Amino acid sequence: MTGLPVTGLPVTGLVMPAEWEPHERCLLAWPTYASLWDDAFADVEREYAAIVRAIAAFEPVTLLVLPGGADRVRELCGVDVTTVELPMDDSWLRATGPIVVHGPEGRVGVDFRYNAFGGRFPPYDQDERIAERLLLALGLERRATMTVLEGGAVTVDGEGTLIATEQCVLNANRNPRLGRADIERELESLLGARKVLWLPYGHLDGDTDGHVDHVCQFAAPGRVVVEACGAPDRPDHVRLKANRAVLEASTDARGRSLEIFELPPQQRIRVHGQDAVVNYMNFYIANGGVVMPLAGTDTDEEALAAAAAAFPRHRVVGVEARALALGDAGIHCVTQQLPAPRPARE
Repeated sequence: MTGLPVTGLPVTGLVMPAEWEPHERCLLAWPTYASLWDDAFADVEREYAAIVRAIAAFEPVTLLVLPGGADRVRELCGVDVTTVELPMDDSWLRATGPIVVHGPEGRVGVDFRYNAFGGRFPPYDQDERIAERLLLALGLERRATMTVLEGGAVTVDGEGTLIATEQCVLNANRNPRLGRADIERELESLLGARKVLWLPYGHLDGDTDGHVDHVCQFAAPGRVVVEACGAPDRPDHVRLKANRAVLEASTDARGRSLEIFELPPQQRIRVHGQDAVVNYMNFYIANGGVVMPLAGTDTDEEALAAAAAAFPRHRVVGVEARALALGDAGIHCVTQQLPAPRPARE
């Protein structure tokens, strides 16, 4: 555990709001090519459409779609959505899209570099330009940086505290020339992180090198939700236990101890003849709602009840995400919130 001193706003004045703060809308990128999903593509599109409908019950939705695909996608969703046609390589908007923050003069889109999770999935030329192109379409100021960072690698409380995993953010396949202090300075300058809590681990397996949104998310100031360690023989038991120990010993940027809520462990399933993992932690916080991935197992009801306890002021909705799990993804991975503008100061 380490942290930046609590010294007020960063010099830039940029602050990433918490996910539960008001949204103008939710941004999603529609699945791109059937060849990426083989025979699961129809089910992936069906699950995406269900996710869109669930989120649209809480806030407006804007979908990024491949050029020429807007009419078909709107028909599949069956609800009123806005579409933006852009070239894309893949559909993980939490990783490829901008992180929109509040600045002294209004909203700013931070465009971190994207390298397809350490170069795992070439080509990614189009994905690396999604943030720039989307910000232009939204009419928002762009703040570019050479630092590689995916949105799923951080979770914030909107009050200066940021949580990330060492396994991911300090991985040499992201920023080999930057040390921990360099990255903390970037997180302070661009996201307003006055204190960074470093968890040792994400999951052992997976394509992201341990995104934090698979193991821990802020639910409110001073409150986090984590994946339960589960049985001692689980592959991630020791790792998740070590993360919890860090959280239990930590305070946030305002000096508060953290209240910790647990969701059940991720569920291993078989879908389309392949092994996959559905992670309850990979939920999206909408305006007044939480949209959570479901595995179709007996544990789903327990997960929904646990989420409702962690978010007593939100309505928790579950959406099947079994086919989506074939991409090592959940609902948080495919969404990105667009914060609402803050009222002008008088």
